[in-house]
Amino acid sequence: MKITMVKKIMADGSPCKKCVQVMEKLESSGHIKAINEIIEAHENDPTSKGMQMSLVLGVDKAPFFVVERDGKEPEIFTVYFKLVKEVLEA
Repeated sequence: MKITMVKKIMADGSPCKKCVQVMEKLESSGHIKAINEIIEAHENDPTSKGMQMSLVLGVDKAPFFVVERDGKEPEIFTVYFKLVKEVLEA
């Protein structure tokens, strides 16, 4: 299983507040170890990898998580607590 987190960087270069909160929760819970990759979606750069992923996947919230399991379609999680319940603590 691979878990990718996409976090948003605002036009002024600062991280989005929700992304900071989720990162803090991931770190304090120890779940950060389960995240394989963190990608940034730069608000002022539509060609950034995170912005491209959000466009392709049709996600307009940040942060979001892409969970890839062998032989299954990737799952998208836009709610941190749902990711914890259904993936990280399942």
